[in-house]
Amino acid sequence: MKRKIIVTSNPDEEKILRSVAVPVPTGEIGTTKVQNLIRDLKDTLDGTDVGIAIAAPQIGESVRIFVVSPKAFGEGASHLVCINPELTRLSKDKRDLNEGCLSIPEVMGTVRRSVKTTLRAYDEHGNKFERGASGLLAQIFQHEYDHLDGILFTDRAKDIRPFEGEDGEEAAV
Repeated sequence: MKRKIIVTSNPDEEKILRSVAVPVPTGEIGTTKVQNLIRDLKDTLDGTDVGIAIAAPQIGESVRIFVVSPKAFGEGASHLVCINPELTRLSKDKRDLNEGCLSIPEVMGTVRRSVKTTLRAYDEHGNKFERGASGLLAQIFQHEYDHLDGILFTDRAKDIRPFEGEDGEEAAV
């Protein structure tokens, strides 16, 4: 079921966006409640024009889950579900990247992010996995991980400016 994304121009008014999300007990990953939340995250993300990832707090659930859209991977890909993710490595090489957010849709900013990262998480079936990422996927992992810690891209951004439309580089992560 598609859910409403929490959208705000003043993130400090939305306590759930500023809260540290709680881990999902691994024994509960297969439960109807968690599986319904994952389905809702996928449906909500698929219902956006510019979103390429979404974290559970953005739809009102303070748990450590995020989903990456198949759009981030290319044709034939499926959603990447990350439950209780940990960023185990961040490269020292960093770049200034354009970034936006589904919860703060009216602005973009330049955020300094590691170019490469490694993420460890559980998938929607409860299997632990580790995945390295570079470029856009590394940026997505860092942005969504921040959401789970109550950090928004505007906290890290410089050069905050009005969102100027959809052009791949400026997709809302």
